[in-house]
Amino acid sequence: MTTYKIVNPATGKTEQEFPEATDAEIQAAVDRAHLAFGGWRASPQEDRVALLNRVAELYAERKDELAAIITREMGKPVAQARGEIDIVVSIYRYYADNGPKFLVDEELEVAGGGSAVVRKEGIGALLGIMPWNFPYYQVARFAAPNLMLGNTILLKHAPQCPESALAMERIFAEAGAPDGTYVNLFATNEQVSTIIADPRVQGVSLTGSERAGSAVAEQAGRHLKKVVLELGGSDPFLVLQPEDLDKTVKYAVTGRFGNAGQACNAAKRIIVLDEHYDAFVDKFTAAVGTVVPGDPSDPSTFMGPLSSAGAVETLAAQIEDAVAKGATVLAGGRRIDREGAWYEPTVLTGVEPGMRAFEEELFGPAAVIYRVSSEDEAVELANNTPYGLGAAIQCADEDRALEIASRLDTGMVYINQAEGSAAELPFGGVKRSGIGRELGKYGMEEFVNKKLVRVKRR
Repeated sequence: MTTYKIVNPATGKTEQEFPEATDAEIQAAVDRAHLAFGGWRASPQEDRVALLNRVAELYAERKDELAAIITREMGKPVAQARGEIDIVVSIYRYYADNGPKFLVDEELEVAGGGSAVVRKEGIGALLGIMPWNFPYYQVARFAAPNLMLGNTILLKHAPQCPESALAMERIFAEAGAPDGTYVNLFATNEQVSTIIADPRVQGVSLTGSERAGSAVAEQAGRHLKKVVLELGGSDPFLVLQPEDLDKTVKYAVTGRFGNAGQACNAAKRIIVLDEHYDAFVDKFTAAVGTVVPGDPSDPSTFMGPLSSAGAVETLAAQIEDAVAKGATVLAGGRRIDREGAWYEPTVLTGVEPGMRAFEEELFGPAAVIYRVSSEDEAVELANNTPYGLGAAIQCADEDRALEIASRLDTGMVYINQAEGSAAELPFGGVKRSGIGRELGKYGMEEFVNKKLVRVKRR
């Protein structure tokens, strides 16, 4: 029985199944990517730029078609799915526009005379293991910079995203990518282990759960392979001195409930200074009450279903545990009685250590609000997590916000806005949120050979 299938989370119905790759097909795919590297690394930069630009054009041309696919696969509201395509287009264009300057040789001062440069080159075939929550965006931020570097791509997507995975492979083929430059794999977990161990594969990038990241990092370490890991997050949203409370509430609702709360950098823990707590909670809870889960194929829908029945089971168990131990539900807190993977947008207070909602990442439409008495307590609570992906600070005093930002143990901080992403901004975290960075110029500094070329003085 295959694990690669479309189970529409809005209906719970299985719409299509796709066969897993055989071991022979996996070996052939690795061989194609390995052989393609030789030609791709030697290709003129103009050819790589042209490929990325054409990929961007095809995404833009097929936006509605591509958006509809992921709405069926993982329930993303179609308006947000189209927004994801827009970001993807910007990523491929960003590396087409900026990649050549990121690859310019870096000249070094040489004490003994002569000259020396550091040249940036690709390292070979790379394995990407990508998640379901942003099916196109996650692939773009891995594939675009590495193809610009001259690396080749083996892509293992989430089992619930087979149609979007094939659509991406077709886009690269139709854009003119040489055979083996970008290869989709419907691989099993056992086959992934084999691929990581294969000496023809030089690195692994994974976006996913902490458990998956730990397993991949262990296997990669055993075989001395470079890894980039973008894992979980329990990002704090600090309300310290909001200039406009209504706007702050809007940021918090969007930051927490977009994509049904299924984002690693969502505003999962809302930390509010005592002086603003009551007003914020009243306005936020009222705003959440207006979020009505609906048909994800309707352009007016803001929140659709969760990605799967399993996602609902996990979230429901976490919330039930919190309530049983004394937490208060201000909104939602129940499954929606209909076919598919539906859960009410939820607001919790009174969450404390020892509750699963405090200790674990809530990957769904559930916001936890904390009251604190001082900025020091806010920072302490914000850092009291094994994760360190991102944070948002709402504070009218920008200097004060910047000082707070320097005290947060995170890879990203957004001030007076919700967290987000853009092609030019590096994305990644610290602690158990992962290793390495994607996007921006830093996205081209991971799977790269920084080769020293030294010329002796005559």
